[in-house]
Amino acid sequence: MIGMEQVAVVAIVGALCAVVIKPHAREIALAVSLCAGAVILLGVLQAAGEIRELFSALAEAAGLAPAVLSPMLKTVGISILTRITAALCRDAGEGGVASFVEVAGAALALVVTAPLLRAVLDTLSALL
Repeated sequence: MIGMEQVAVVAIVGALCAVVIKPHAREIALAVSLCAGAVILLGVLQAAGEIRELFSALAEAAGLAPAVLSPMLKTVGISILTRITAALCRDAGEGGVASFVEVAGAALALVVTAPLLRAVLDTLSALL
């Protein structure tokens, strides 16, 4: 598992390289930023698996069905990807595309949580 120290080193080195390269070759600077981000995300994926296992154990202990946990984890994943993608688009000078990414992320988060909302409504209807 990657530690915060390694994340900081990769981020700082990637950012410095991108800043030095950006005035001369903007596209290459963006590629350097993307590579640094990819290295960081790949290092964090192992921790994400451990978090998923923890949430599954907590849900099982609380008696929650996987149908409740899954939309929550998917929504968190969508929000993280939306934020990263929008930031990269803005860094590339594409603010309009970044705004569309943010709207799409919000819409997809609603779509993913729809079954959970439906289950809540069914439970409330059964109680009434």
